[in-house]
Amino acid sequence: MMKAITFQDNKKIQYTDIPEPSIIDQGDVIVKTTSTSICGSDLHVYHGREKGIDTGTVMGHEFTGKVVETGSTVKSFKTGDHVVSPFTINCGACYFCKVGLTARCEKSQLFGWVAKGKGLQGAQAEYVRVPMADSTLVKIPDHIQTKYALLAGDILSTGYFCAEMAEVKKEHSYVILGCGPVGLLAILGAFELGANKVYAIDSAGYRLDVAKKLGAIPVRLENNTPEMIAELTHGIGFDSVLEAVGSPEAQMLAYEIVRPGGIIATVGVHTSSNFSFSPVDAYNKNITFKIGRCSARHYMEILMPKIEKWTNELNRVITHELPLNKGVDAYHIFDQKLDNCIKIILLP
Repeated sequence: MMKAITFQDNKKIQYTDIPEPSIIDQGDVIVKTTSTSICGSDLHVYHGREKGIDTGTVMGHEFTGKVVETGSTVKSFKTGDHVVSPFTINCGACYFCKVGLTARCEKSQLFGWVAKGKGLQGAQAEYVRVPMADSTLVKIPDHIQTKYALLAGDILSTGYFCAEMAEVKKEHSYVILGCGPVGLLAILGAFELGANKVYAIDSAGYRLDVAKKLGAIPVRLENNTPEMIAELTHGIGFDSVLEAVGSPEAQMLAYEIVRPGGIIATVGVHTSSNFSFSPVDAYNKNITFKIGRCSARHYMEILMPKIEKWTNELNRVITHELPLNKGVDAYHIFDQKLDNCIKIILLP
């Protein structure tokens, strides 16, 4: 048996004993977790906005760990290797994997998603089974600390992906909408791609303080934010808005502050059934709207070599490190934004 955080019902999770995973397919490995974490998208499950997940499903999709067992066909990994995983498994051979769209791998599965008995258990546990290990996992270089490598498997890759979708160019100014973990790391991505100035909008002062320390210009979210942005941009609006919230209100604000002919790049997980603006609105402003799941496995290859130089910045985003047995409390802290929480790492 092992310990894990499991979904029970809306806003109800348990730290409990469940059976350890075992090799099912010979391409699997079993990983003993060295770190895991709570992601903003985990809250969609926590709040019941994602329907159909089986009671007892292990939560979470961000993790690092040591390989403790391998299937007979695994070639790239051996017992003892320290690895990090993207939040979805990837075959590495289908059309989408070959073009870098690993998020849409034909055999993709999301960690922490089991419905009607089918799917993949999550990572907030002492052990995790990883199918298609050779094309999914990435070895962690010895000089990179575990907690920083963990971020590459999801939120660091997603922030960079957002900046790339925004077509960030040198000497231009951009705005990040939402300074949660992904939005803050999108600031790093925007500067890495050459942005001259990055503005950051949020309602939480402590998040804006971190955004400022990352080099962004903080803008407190107010009722008159569109008017404030118009003044900042001389009535034009921003070339691109990087939206990392995932709410109808954020989508509408992004539309209001992007310039005609500009780009809205969205990585916030939206669960509403309709857009906040209409096709007519989009047409009349000539906007380009980009949205989608990050192909984390693709971006991990790009970002792993950059992590060491970002150590100080990543430390500002990781605000809490708690043992796995405090996971239920950690969800409450993260959900309620207590104690100036931004990112929680869980250590088994």
